[in-house]
Amino acid sequence: MTSADTPNPESDALLADVLERLLDRSASGEEIDIDHEARQQPEIGDELRQLWAMVNVANEFSTLAESDLDPARPAASMPEQVGEYELIDELGRGGMGVVYRAHQASLDRDVAIKMILRGDWASPLDVARFRSEAESAARLEHPNIVPIYEVGEHDGLPYFSMRLIDGVTISERLVNGPVSSREAAQLMLPVCRAIAEAHQQGVLHRDLKPSNILVDHDNTPYITDFGLAKRIPTDADPSTPMTLTGTGAVLGTPSYMAPEQAAGQRGRVEERTDVYSLGAILYALLTGQAPFQAASPIDTMLQVLEQDPAPPRLVNPDTDADLEMIALKCLQKPVDLRYSSAEKLGDDLEAFLNNEPVSARSSQFSQVLSRAFRETHHAVVLENWGLLWMWHSLVLVALCVLTNWLQVAGFDTPWPYLWVWGAGSGLWALIFWNLRKRAGPVTFVERQIAHVWAGSMAGSVLLYVVEPIMGFQPLELSPILGLLTGAVFLVKAGILSGHFYIQAVLLFASAPLMAWIQRHADLDFSISLFGLVSGASFFFPGLKYHRQRRRGRHVIRKHEDVPGGKPDA
Repeated sequence: MTSADTPNPESDALLADVLERLLDRSASGEEIDIDHEARQQPEIGDELRQLWAMVNVANEFSTLAESDLDPARPAASMPEQVGEYELIDELGRGGMGVVYRAHQASLDRDVAIKMILRGDWASPLDVARFRSEAESAARLEHPNIVPIYEVGEHDGLPYFSMRLIDGVTISERLVNGPVSSREAAQLMLPVCRAIAEAHQQGVLHRDLKPSNILVDHDNTPYITDFGLAKRIPTDADPSTPMTLTGTGAVLGTPSYMAPEQAAGQRGRVEERTDVYSLGAILYALLTGQAPFQAASPIDTMLQVLEQDPAPPRLVNPDTDADLEMIALKCLQKPVDLRYSSAEKLGDDLEAFLNNEPVSARSSQFSQVLSRAFRETHHAVVLENWGLLWMWHSLVLVALCVLTNWLQVAGFDTPWPYLWVWGAGSGLWALIFWNLRKRAGPVTFVERQIAHVWAGSMAGSVLLYVVEPIMGFQPLELSPILGLLTGAVFLVKAGILSGHFYIQAVLLFASAPLMAWIQRHADLDFSISLFGLVSGASFFFPGLKYHRQRRRGRHVIRKHEDVPGGKPDA
C-alpha cells in the first residue's frame, strides 16, 4: 500500500498555483469570491477554501504589524479638537480604530472618542466597517454595553463618542494571573446577559475577547468594540441585512474565535459562535491564559480546529469543577453541543453563583446517548471518502464471495486464499488511495484512519499465514475478521462519528455467529456473511456522505446562479 503520508505532487502543485494567482488578484484590489473559485477547481475546492481562510488571517495580522512598523504609513497624530470634543490623551488602539479620552464642553463631561485608525490610508471598506460598528453599538441599550453618545465626521472620516469607562480591560487584569472561580462567574454573568440582549436585537459581536471587555472600579464589566459585528435576522426584523464581510473571510482573534469562524466557509457563524467566545473568556479568567495559543495565528487556528483545550483544573487546580464544566461546554467544537444561547449560559452561571445544580453537569440518559452518537468536527473529511467507501464495500463483498467459493470448491491450502486477499486487497488499496489523493491533499485525520484501515487489512491477510502454522484449515480463524473490522469502526466512532458504534457492534456480533456457522451449519457461509455485514457497514455511510457532498456542491452552484449572491463568513 502507498504510504498515507506520501504527498500528491500534482494536486499540491495545482493548489499552490491557484492560490498564488488568487493572491495576486487580491493584491491588485480585486474582491475574491472563494466559493466561485473553489467550484472552478472541484478537485481541490475544500482545501482551497481552508487555505484561503488561513491566508486571510495571516494577511490581517501582517497588515496590522505593517501599520505599526512601516514609516511610510505612520499612524495619524492625535488632533486637538474633534467637533465639540477636546482630545486629552490616547487610551488605546486596535485593528480598526484608536480611542482617545476627550472632554465635551457643552455637557462638561469626559467621554471616549473612537476614530478610524488609518486616517488617510483608510479604504472605503475600512470606513464602511467603522460606520457599521457605530450603527451596531448605537442600536443596543444595556447597562453592560458601552453606550454610544454621538456619531459624526472629522475631516471626512467618521468618529463616535461613547461613555468613558474608568477601569481596565480583562486582559490587563489577567496580567496578575487568574481570578477566583466565583469572581469569574460574577464578571461573566452580566456579560452573557448583555450579549443575549445584543442577539435579540439582531447583532452578533464576533470578536469577544478579554481586551474588548472593560471592568470599572466597582467590578462592573462593559462590552465594547463592535467593529466585527454582524447583523442577523430577528423575529421583529426577519430580513437578512447586507454584510461587509467577503466570502471566505476569517475575522476575529484566533485564540478566542470559534472553530466555525476559523474554518471560513465551512461553518455557519451564529449566536452560538459568540457563546464559544464567552466560554473562551471564562476559561482565561479561570486559568490566566487563552484556551489555545501558539507561536503564530495560523498555528493557533489549527489548534482551534483540531485540538481540545486542556481542562481548566489541569492548568489551575483551584478552579471549581462546575465552572470548569460550564467553560468546556461553551468550547465544544460541534455547535449543537454548546449552550443554545448566551441567555442559557447566563442561567448556568447564575445557578453556580446561587449554589444550585448547573445544566452543564446534566447526565440524563438521552443527553449522554445523544453526545455518544453525534458526529465530531472531523466528520467533514468523510465527504472525501463517500463514493470510495461505496466501491470498497463492493470489493469486500466480491472478495468474500470468491473466498467462500474457493472453500466450497475444496481448496484446502492457504495459497489461493493468500493470492485472493493479498493481491486483491493490495491492488485495491493502491487504487483506493490514489483515487483519494486525486481529490486533493489528504488531512492528518484521514492519514490516521488510513493507517488503522491498513493495519486491519494486513491482519486479515496474515490470518492465512498464521492458520497453517497453528495447524488450522483455511478460514478456521476467519471469525477474527469480524473482531478486526469491528475494532476499526470503534476507532472511527471515536474520531469521526458516534454512528459508527452501530457498525462496530454488528461486526463484533458477527464473529461468534461466524464461529457457530462453521461448527453447526451444513454449508459454511460465514465468510460471505462477514462480507455482507462489513460491506453494508461501508456502503451506507459512504452513500450518506456522498450525497452530503453533492448537496453541498449543489447549494454553492445554486447560490452562484443568484445575481450578487454572496454568503457571509
